[in-house]
Amino acid sequence: MEKIIRFENISDYNAFNNAETLHPLVSIINLSNAAPRCPESTYFGFYTVFLKDVKCGDLRYGKNTYDYQEGTLVFIAPGQVLTVENSAGVYQPMGYALVFHPDLIHGTMLGRHIQDYTFFGYQSNEALHLSERERKIVLDCFSKIEYELEHAIDKHSRNLIVANIELFLNYCLRFYDRQFITRDKVHKGIVGSFEQLLNSYFHTDKPQEMGLPTVAYCANEMNLSANYFGDLIKKETGKTAHEHIQAKVIDLAKEKIFDHSRSVSEIAYELGFKYPQHFTRLFKQKVGQSPNEYRGLN
Repeated sequence: MEKIIRFENISDYNAFNNAETLHPLVSIINLSNAAPRCPESTYFGFYTVFLKDVKCGDLRYGKNTYDYQEGTLVFIAPGQVLTVENSAGVYQPMGYALVFHPDLIHGTMLGRHIQDYTFFGYQSNEALHLSERERKIVLDCFSKIEYELEHAIDKHSRNLIVANIELFLNYCLRFYDRQFITRDKVHKGIVGSFEQLLNSYFHTDKPQEMGLPTVAYCANEMNLSANYFGDLIKKETGKTAHEHIQAKVIDLAKEKIFDHSRSVSEIAYELGFKYPQHFTRLFKQKVGQSPNEYRGLN
């Protein structure tokens, strides 16, 4: 069984990387001060952001691998496991890490909206690639956080640290928007592939066997994380992936309703609904009429 190193608190991770603990819930770590290490799998009990300055190995989440080049940000949410693979064996980690415990942001605006930063759910092969100018902005944000950590803790410390973390994450939202645009050619076929996936799904027995297709299922079929896939579809079309799935279901339902030999319940089961009333509720919400009313009017 693969050995996993577990870190539940910031101080233990600081010690592992030869970094001083200036605050029990947050740290900026210069990884070049860490001792050389062997490739490992690491469990993080806190939010972690890696900024890599040089290549030091490949990262893997599950079956996905990303070649970790310089100027790359990878985001890890609490409870995730990160694997570093390096064929050369022992390697010297480089770059910086921002780590902060969920307890730091509880009760703050950032704590209430941390789920909006969906890139914490991206896979490592969906990492953020920085321009030199963006990298300087990231380092400036890290510097501001570090300044507060080196300052004597007072009543302003927590608010200023959290505010600077939030500023950094908001910059990352902007940088990801830029990356979606600059990778437009790579992503261009995603929407079409999504449509083809839905078409093929509903032309099989999968709806009766598996139910309605979920965003996670579609993302997995396209070798993307659910968060990245959802964000990409929203950026490309203005609608969420879930809305696309619902639109496809309603479009198919309208066709099937014209067949008077089948009841509304039968149509609901064919489309993957476990309970016909759920289908009726969705249809009325989207069309403005119940399935039977729509059938009667048409």
